[in-house]
Amino acid sequence: MTIGQVAQLWRYPVKSLGGERIEIADIGGRGVRGDRLWAVRDVERDVTSTARRVPALLGATARYVDGVPADAGPGNAPEVAITFPDGTVLSSSDPGVHAKLSELAGREMRLTSLPPAEDTSLHKLSRDERENMSIAALRKDFGVTDDEKFPDMSMFRVTDLATLSRYSTPPGMFVDLAPVHVMTQTSLDTIGAELGGDDVDVRRFRPNILLALDDSNDGLPESQWTGGQLCIGGVVLEVTMPTIRCVVPSRAQPGLDVDRRITKAVAGRAGRCLGSYCWVKSDGAVRVGDQAMLQESGHRGLTDAARRAKRFAFGVATSAMERLGR
Repeated sequence: MTIGQVAQLWRYPVKSLGGERIEIADIGGRGVRGDRLWAVRDVERDVTSTARRVPALLGATARYVDGVPADAGPGNAPEVAITFPDGTVLSSSDPGVHAKLSELAGREMRLTSLPPAEDTSLHKLSRDERENMSIAALRKDFGVTDDEKFPDMSMFRVTDLATLSRYSTPPGMFVDLAPVHVMTQTSLDTIGAELGGDDVDVRRFRPNILLALDDSNDGLPESQWTGGQLCIGGVVLEVTMPTIRCVVPSRAQPGLDVDRRITKAVAGRAGRCLGSYCWVKSDGAVRVGDQAMLQESGHRGLTDAARRAKRFAFGVATSAMERLGR
């Protein structure tokens, strides 16, 4: 069933920095070619920084200097240029870029390229990251107060939970979890309506693919796609889970002020989820204007039953962690 077309395509050369709009995206098992081949490393804490913990990173944007060759990937990251809030532009090949990132973040930082896939040294959880996996720290990340319900974690695949228990990012990638992130303009408009009709800039939610739907009877259409497949251009994506939202969309970016209403609107209207995380079933290219087709899952009943079982288990575990963490 054709549901719409590609309105925008995005890639983010440096994790947690602003990205760049593109007209065509080559998509493989690791997502959009060139997506997050660089990251900013917190030297003292020995962690890969995120905009959740270092919101100042969102004030800088990154673009590739000479495009992204076909062999770009782990161990082969092309040169990027970073534009800082004061207008300074520095290349990844400039030794001064590390000092400028440190100035931006307020502590020592280092621009780091994605290592070869077999090298997991930059993906392993540090002691600092393990400590920040407490319920209190996670509540802060998601903007959840003590009297609010924690996000439903039953949507995570068991294999992904196992990965997240060992690594800060999946080996071979600097993404938080999934290779491809898809959103619809419909969902952005729904959140905008919750804010009194304000337009919500897509940059706040950092998708790879933004779809414009032909018609939608649901203000949050992606929430109905889990377990299905999206065929977009030459790519087939497995829609695996909704995207759980932290506080990042409410934070400032170039041209965008802090807006904490967004976190509350997503929590209240969308259960803290907006967009879909997808894994790649078939590689290919996607262009702006390509049609998007959805093949819905024929096993929704089984999926719902599995989620209910996991929800119960996670609820017991979360309650125990809450008690131990007090």
